[in-house]
Amino acid sequence: MPPKSLYIHVPFCERKCAYCAFASAVPKKGERGLYLEALAKEFDIRLRGTRPKLETCYVGGGTPTALSPAQWNSLVATLEKYFDFASDAEVTVEANPNSLTAEHLKIWRDWRVTRVSIGVQSFDDAELKLMGRLHDADGARRAIASALSCGFDVGADLIFGLPRQTFRGWGLTLREAAHRGLSHISLYQLTLEEGTPWASLDEKLLGDGYAAYRWAQWYLPRRGYVQYEVANFAVPGHESRHNANYWREGEYIGAGPAAASYTAGLRSKNYGSLARYAKSLEEGALPIEESEELTADESAREAAVLALRMTEGAFAENFIKRYGEKNYRSVCSAMQKFPRALYEIDDRGIRLTKKGMRVANIIWSEII
Repeated sequence: MPPKSLYIHVPFCERKCAYCAFASAVPKKGERGLYLEALAKEFDIRLRGTRPKLETCYVGGGTPTALSPAQWNSLVATLEKYFDFASDAEVTVEANPNSLTAEHLKIWRDWRVTRVSIGVQSFDDAELKLMGRLHDADGARRAIASALSCGFDVGADLIFGLPRQTFRGWGLTLREAAHRGLSHISLYQLTLEEGTPWASLDEKLLGDGYAAYRWAQWYLPRRGYVQYEVANFAVPGHESRHNANYWREGEYIGAGPAAASYTAGLRSKNYGSLARYAKSLEEGALPIEESEELTADESAREAAVLALRMTEGAFAENFIKRYGEKNYRSVCSAMQKFPRALYEIDDRGIRLTKKGMRVANIIWSEII
C-alpha cells in the first residue's frame, strides 16, 4: 500500500528569524517558479504513474504563505494531478501572520484545506521584535480571526524560554492564546541551534523553560485543551492526525527541498539546497541526499521514543507483536532507571506522566 500521508516543504521565508535552523531562505528572483516546477517533477518520478489516496497532507516550511495566491493555485493543480484525497482528509497549511492574505484563505477554503497552523510565537511585541518576526501581536490576532472566520480549525505555535522572558510574560501569551478560539496549541522551548544568529547566546539569558512548560501543563487543560503529545495540546477531537502518523510510525512521503520520507522501511531525506534539488530532478533522478534502513533493534528503540512522545505511550501488545518481547523488556528496563513519578508501566503498556514529559529528552536519550 502506498503511504497515505504527504508532507510538502516550502523552503522560503521573507526573513530568517534569529533562532531558526530550518531549511529556508529568502527567495531570489525565479526561485519560487523553479521550486514549483521541480516539485511536479519529483511527484512524476517518485510516484511512477500511481495515485496515492491521501488521508493527511501537510504543507509546511519555511513559510507556505511566501507563495503568492497565483503560485498557490499552481501548487493545488499539481497536487490534484498526482493525488487522490479521502473524503475526510485532513489538509493542513502553515501560515505566518505577516504574509497570510484573504486570497490565500479563499484558495484554501475552496480547495481541501481543513486546518491552518499560524506561526504566532508570542503575543508580546518586544519578544516578536527580538526574534526578528515580521509581525506584531495585533497582526497575529488578525490572522487568527481571519482564519477562524473562514471556518478552518486554527492552531498556533508558541515559543517559551526566550531571552529574558519572564514567567508573567509567558503567562500572558498563553492566556491570550487560550482565549482566541484556537483548537490546537503547540509549544516549543527555544534551543540555540548552530548556524543561527542566536547560536552564541549565553544560556543564562534564557527564560526558565521548565517552569513555563509546567505551568502550560496546568493551565491549558483548565481552558479545555488536552495534552496529547509532548509539545501539543488540542480541544478534544482536533488533534493533528498528520503528526500522529509520524509518532505511530506510519509511512509518509516528503516532497520538496530537505523533506524527509519514510516508505517501505527506508528513511530518506532530500537535498536541502533548492539548486541541487532541482538539478537532480532535471537529470531524472530523485533528489535524495541521504537514506538509511534501520536494524530491527534500532527500529524498536526509535519506535519507543516516538510512542513516548504521545500521552497514550507505547501499547505493549502492539509493540511486542512488531518488535518482540526482548525489545519491549529492554525499553522497560531503560525506563526503570528513572523515578516512578516520571512514567507508568502496566499491562496496557508504557507512557510518560506529566512530570516525565517535562524531562522527556533525558528519558529518550537513555532509550536510544
